[in-house]
Amino acid sequence: MIESKPMAGPDRDSEEAVITKTKRKVERPKLYKVLLHNDDYTTREFVVWILRLVFQRSDSEAVQIMQYVHNNGIGVAGVYPFEVAEAKIQRTTTLAEEYEFPLLTTMEEE
Repeated sequence: MIESKPMAGPDRDSEEAVITKTKRKVERPKLYKVLLHNDDYTTREFVVWILRLVFQRSDSEAVQIMQYVHNNGIGVAGVYPFEVAEAKIQRTTTLAEEYEFPLLTTMEEE
């Protein structure tokens, strides 16, 4: 007679397998405001051009933002994740230097 051994399973002679689900909470990245600063040398036309080219603003939005910066000394060009804000500041700074304007752009956490 052949004797058979019961097969090991989760309920016999082995540890029970525990399956757990881990919920991952995906957080939105922090956003940063890219700020344009008014100065006495950068032309209004250049600021509008930058807002259209770098920040993808429409003509009317670009003019409104430029006017706000001109009248208030500082204004928001856009709000982006850190890396995007940093890239837009770098592009703006490079263009301003190329055209010999002292246009200052900074960022701050929203």
